[in-house]
Amino acid sequence: MGYDAVADLDVEVEGYDLHRRESETSSGFTRVTTVVSLHGRGETGRGEDVTYDNDAHDALQSTSGEFPLAGAYELEDFSTRLSALDLFLGDEPDQSAFRNYRRWAFESAALDLALKQAETTLADRLGREYRPVRFVVSTRLDEPPTGDRVLDWLDRDRDLEFKLDPTPDWSAEVIARLADTDAVRVLDLKGQYHGTSVVQPADPDLYRQVVDGFPDALIEDPALTDETRPIFEGHEERVTWDYPIRSVESVEKLPWEPAWLNVKPSRFGSVRALFDTLDHCEERGIQLFGGGQFELDVGREHLHAVASLFYPDAPNDVAPSGYNEPEPRDDLPASPLGTPADPRGFEWS
Repeated sequence: MGYDAVADLDVEVEGYDLHRRESETSSGFTRVTTVVSLHGRGETGRGEDVTYDNDAHDALQSTSGEFPLAGAYELEDFSTRLSALDLFLGDEPDQSAFRNYRRWAFESAALDLALKQAETTLADRLGREYRPVRFVVSTRLDEPPTGDRVLDWLDRDRDLEFKLDPTPDWSAEVIARLADTDAVRVLDLKGQYHGTSVVQPADPDLYRQVVDGFPDALIEDPALTDETRPIFEGHEERVTWDYPIRSVESVEKLPWEPAWLNVKPSRFGSVRALFDTLDHCEERGIQLFGGGQFELDVGREHLHAVASLFYPDAPNDVAPSGYNEPEPRDDLPASPLGTPADPRGFEWS
């Protein structure tokens, strides 16, 4: 299966360094990430820490060289080594998920390095083929919401598709206007982001309007209560889950066996957890699409690589990073993204 194909890869780590990335976003916040680069045998493997805490990235910069990672491993052994380290050096992150985000940066870098040292690619190792990646654009509406932002995007590229975050101030007119575009593929209710600044409480009125107004779209992360659960009866196959999904066990704990899931590799923390979940879903016919975390660097490539191998034709929320900039450029690539001409390791560019 997937993980078995990479677990025994040899990887030699001689050292590492960290690089801070920063960018303003169309969602109105400053995104900071850290690129982790592992070096060995003349190769470099890279991963990206997508922790949503800028101070945590600043603190990480001061730890460069402090993690005892040098050595010769199999990939599985390197993962075990990471399990024994506190990558936050005694500081408790604001969210438990951040530990997975940081660990994924090191694990994905090690996978990239191991593949390069073996002179192979993830596709070759898995016995799969890279295919063009369909993507949707995730964007917030203007304030107050009118739908103009989506229509402006469609003026640039009439074939774009979208993932949107409905809020209680969406009027019936805005919902109808957006539905008329026939371009909305996923609607994220943010009902599962417990303990974060973006969580939205259960809103039966909003849920009914979204379910009825977009009959062909996927509905993501509703907050299920005695009042909202009946709204989704008969629509279970349209419900997809994102924030809770970080292992096979998390999939099995969902309210019902899902028809769709949003896969964000960084949520899983380890290569094993990701690939075991991909196998689990494939065996059960659960459809998948990819999700992003405002990556600024190689982390976005990794999303594209996984999507390309496992769910290339899905409504993947993995648009190139330029789509998240406050003022998008005119030269942004269109969907689907073409396959890389000469991929190496875990790279997909």
